[in-house]
Amino acid sequence: MRAVVYDRYSQDLDALEVREVPEPKLPPASVLVEVRAAGVNPVDWKVMTGGLDALMPTQFPVIPGWDVAGVVVAVGLDTPEFAVGDEVMAYARKDTVSAGTFAKRVAVPISAVARKPASLSWEEAGALPLAGGTALRSIDALGDLAGRTVLIHGAAGGVGGFAVQIAAARGAKVIATGSERNHDYIRSLGGEPTSYGEGLAGRVRELSGGLVDAVADFVGGQLEVTLDVLSDDGVHVSTADPSVIQHGGRYIWVRPDGTQTTRLGALADEGLLRVEIAETFPLDGVADAFAASQSGHTRGKLVIVP
Repeated sequence: MRAVVYDRYSQDLDALEVREVPEPKLPPASVLVEVRAAGVNPVDWKVMTGGLDALMPTQFPVIPGWDVAGVVVAVGLDTPEFAVGDEVMAYARKDTVSAGTFAKRVAVPISAVARKPASLSWEEAGALPLAGGTALRSIDALGDLAGRTVLIHGAAGGVGGFAVQIAAARGAKVIATGSERNHDYIRSLGGEPTSYGEGLAGRVRELSGGLVDAVADFVGGQLEVTLDVLSDDGVHVSTADPSVIQHGGRYIWVRPDGTQTTRLGALADEGLLRVEIAETFPLDGVADAFAASQSGHTRGKLVIVP
C-alpha cells in the first residue's frame, strides 16, 4: 500500500517520503477506509517535529494525517454499524502516533466514524472533522450564544472559519480578527472583521458597543486582549494558549467523536457550514502542503487526495 511516511522526528520536510507499507490490520469494532481525501492540519507537521512526544507514544515509521473521508472496504469483527461501500468521514487520531490517513487505506475505530453527507464533496468531507470538531467543541463550551457578542481570534484559518459560522448560526454577533485581505471572506462567513495588532481591544469595544460576552482564541498570544474586552461574567476558550486555564478560561483539545462529526455533517448539509478548500495535493505533495500550512497564510483548508 502506498503511503507517506517519516522514520524519525524532523523539522526537515525532506524526511517525508512516499513508499510501499504493509496493509493496515483491522481490529474489531473498526472499519477499513479507502481514502478519497484527507485534510491537512498544523498538528500533522507539529507531530512530525516531536511536538507531542511528551503526550503521545510514537511508533516509527509514522504515516501522518488525522482527517479522512473515504469508502468502507472492510469491517472488523462485530461491526454492524457500517457495511462495505458506505461513504464515511472521521477524525481518525489514535492513542499511538503511527498509522495515519495520508495513505491509500486506513483502519478507523467506529467510535470516530460518521457517514458522509451526499452534499459534501470528498475534499470537503476530508477537510471537516478535526478543524470542524475543534470549532464545534470550542463554541459548545461558550454556552448559549443567542443574542450575545462573541470575539473570535484567527477567523480566516481552518478552525476559525468554522467557528465563525457555527457561532453565527446560533444567533451570535461575531467579531472576528483576520488580516485585511481576508475581511471580505470573514464577512461571507457571518462575522464582522477587524484587523490584528495594536489597538485591537479598542476596535473590538467599538464594534461591540462595549464588552463581549465570549471569546474563542485559535491563534494564541491574545490573552491580554481577551481579558481586556471580556465582560465580568463572560467565558473564554483557547486551542492555542493553555495559560487561559489560570485566568478562568478553558483549553480545548478535540476528541475523535463520530457523533460530533455527524453534527458537523448535518450543519454542512443544511447549508449552515461551508468548507473552504484552499488547495489540494497528491500523496507526493505532502511536503508542499506542510510548507503551505507552516506559512500561516492559508485561508481555509489544505487537502491530500491520494
